[in-house]
This record gives sequence, C-alpha cells and structure tokens, in this order.
Amino acid sequence: MKIISTNIGTPTTFLWKGKEETTGIYKKPTNEPLYLTKNDVLGDEISNRLNHGGYYKACYLFSAEQYPYWKNLYSNLDWSWGMFGENLTVAGFDEREVYLGAIYKVGEATVQVSQYREPCYKFGHKFGTQKVLKQFIEHGFGGTYVSILEEGHVAIGDEFTLVERPEHSLTVAALFQLVFAKEKNPELLKIAAKSKAIPPKKRILLDSFIE
Repeated sequence: MKIISTNIGTPTTFLWKGKEETTGIYKKPTNEPLYLTKNDVLGDEISNRLNHGGYYKACYLFSAEQYPYWKNLYSNLDWSWGMFGENLTVAGFDEREVYLGAIYKVGEATVQVSQYREPCYKFGHKFGTQKVLKQFIEHGFGGTYVSILEEGHVAIGDEFTLVERPEHSLTVAALFQLVFAKEKNPELLKIAAKSKAIPPKKRILLDSFIE
C-alpha cells in the first residue's frame, strides 16, 4: 500500500434544512506532507469533534482503487483525490486483505487500523444526493480510520509496512459489512467486540447484537 495523495480540508459552509452548517469533508490534495497527531491531522478542518477526530478517528484512509466505481456513478461531479473526505488516498489498499487492529509503519508515523466509516448527511450533500449513503453502504468498501500510535509526517510515495497483525481479527471490508448487515454473523461480532482497536462504546454496541 502506498500513499498517492495527501488531502486537507478547509471550513466549508452549506445550508441544511434551513440551518448553516460547517464541514471539513471538502478535502483537496496538497503537495505537502501531513503530520499525524494522536487526535487528528495537523491543519485539517474538523468541524464536529463529537463525531470526528480523536484517538480512534485520527486519520481517514480511502482506497484509490474504489474511485473508478464511484466516478462511473457520479460522472457529473468535479473529481479529485480526497473526494470521500479522506486524509490519505492509498493505492493497493484492498479492504479484503487489511485487518482490524493491524499496525503499520508509514513515513515517520506508526498507525493502527481502527474503526469503520459511518457516512452522514454531509457526505450526501457533497455528492448532491442522500441516496449515496445507501449506495456507499451497499457497495461495502468504506475505507478505514486509523489510530496514531507514533506521531509523525507522512508524504506522497510513503509505503505502509506491516508491523503486527492480530491473530484473531476480521478484515476492514468484513467489519464494514458486518456493522451494516441486517443479519449479523455472531462469530464475527464476537471477534469485533473484543478488538481494542475499536472504541469501547462501539465494542459494547457490537456485543449487544450477540444473542
């Protein structure tokens, strides 16, 4: 896996149900390295700290290989890397092969694959329709957040080197699909609920689905 774009968002306002909202989802590529801190990406706009940023959502990764699928569906949009609000666009990121809790060295930083992406109305606003939320979930490849175990700069061209992978885990794709599935696999739920890479509240939620 290799970083092919580093993306930063600036505050963008829009009207939602008659109320002015601010978002950082409108990220654009930058040629500069990004500094990954324990709680966010330095200089990146996080308008809602309740639902974004923090230890388990410090940085968001999205696969470059997923772009063609979405460009085909939304050819009318002005496409560039960062379209999904990701800080890092990553080539060779196959979500069926990257595992929850896995630790990677990338650039100066050490990161751990953490929780799944939950698309919200701001994502729908950016794409021009709230229908994209259902499409995003059904497609099954939502990227992943990472926690920052060691802070540092990352840049275009930096590669992810696997440091450690949990023995009993599930892939990024399997976790995303599990969370949004109507009928949830109890064995996968048990694995996910025990993973300390996911925040405690999410682990409790996943555990509640186990009969």
